[in-house]
Amino acid sequence: MLKNRSNIGIRKFFGHYAKGLNNSGVVLFVTVVIAMVWANSPWKEFYTGFMQTDIGFYIADFRLSEPLLLWINDGLMALFFLQVGLELKREILGGKLSSPKNAVLPIGAAIGGMVIPAFIYYLFNGSGEASQGWGIPMATDIAFSLGVLALMGKRLPTALRVFLVTLAIVDDLGGVLVIALFYTSGISGMDLLHGLLFFGLLIIGNFAGVRSTWFYAIIGIGGVWLAFFFSGVHPTIAGILTAVAIPGRVKIKEGTFLKRLDALHKRFQESKSIKGTLISNQQLEILEDIKTTSSEAETPLQKLEKALHPLVSFIILPLFALANAGIHLHGDLLKVLTGPVGLGISLGLIFGKFIGIAAFSRILVALKLAKLPENVSWNMIYGTAFLGGIGFTMSLFINELAFSDESLIFAAKVSILFASLISGIVGAILLYKSSKKLITIK
Repeated sequence: MLKNRSNIGIRKFFGHYAKGLNNSGVVLFVTVVIAMVWANSPWKEFYTGFMQTDIGFYIADFRLSEPLLLWINDGLMALFFLQVGLELKREILGGKLSSPKNAVLPIGAAIGGMVIPAFIYYLFNGSGEASQGWGIPMATDIAFSLGVLALMGKRLPTALRVFLVTLAIVDDLGGVLVIALFYTSGISGMDLLHGLLFFGLLIIGNFAGVRSTWFYAIIGIGGVWLAFFFSGVHPTIAGILTAVAIPGRVKIKEGTFLKRLDALHKRFQESKSIKGTLISNQQLEILEDIKTTSSEAETPLQKLEKALHPLVSFIILPLFALANAGIHLHGDLLKVLTGPVGLGISLGLIFGKFIGIAAFSRILVALKLAKLPENVSWNMIYGTAFLGGIGFTMSLFINELAFSDESLIFAAKVSILFASLISGIVGAILLYKSSKKLITIK
């Protein structure tokens, strides 16, 4: 009985989670359109100037001033990576990644979907600054890809959505590792040490039983993030480290929670009420005890993840899209797309992602190391593999780290948008055909 209730809870959580991602995909798409129109309108100079506006603060001799674009990419996106870290930790502790049997297929597919695109890119860009962009076609945008999947409604099995979400989360982790290992330079050892000391303080707080999300938020942002910002290690890594330190366990177990709640419920019923709209002091104390008991039955990890989801999905990611997707289209776009960078990114995202995800999935199933999810066909896997080529958010993010040459940044942005669009359309067509076959079989 308890197991059935737990399974229902997991399905409900995943349903709400996927629905939120679907909606955020729509918001992201609208924001991209706004950014593109703005950047190619008579007000394009205002757009550029606005994103380069300096914003800062001063405390005595301490000064921190950066352009708005950098605050979005290095500051707000740290919260995005914090959410990614929380999702990954939750999946490892009690989600799809907690069971090796269920995790092998999406993890293997994600690895294939990172290795093959990077290899294809490197074939076209083996030297010079352009070679630094090999990490760009490795990424999958979870919000956009799930948004396309949502267009099929309930025609496709839930297991396919789970496969895509798990694949994208592992893909995000791969992106974070790539950023940490290959897109970090000029490290300040002292500042890095300060950041690690703050991280150690978070770990100590976890083992000491500190469950306040404010404790982890303040030290994570004011300590770890700020130290990493000055160290030369990309500050978004601070988001992942903070997520690792946040407790993912309840203080009281389900049975104890239900007993306490039952006792408090009886006390509330037996307490004396007062006339009017107010409640008695005794009732107020009981309600506070109920809040405390409920808080102890939650994990700080899930509580913070839930609080961050609307902020990240509907504010931070759209702001990132507004700041980075505003490409002023000029020159010979066909020449840009057929240049080494354009071909590397486009072929990497469209074909590299498909080949990597589909081929690695086939190999794992053929070797009997994994099996297809329930009610999921190979055609559905192929369609989902194309959705993996919707790079967008992470691809644009890595683009800003990889290149300093404006012509390379422009070529990469155009290619990312083009490849993401093609991958989304092809994936949607394949999944639509698969859903029609599934309905016919049913």
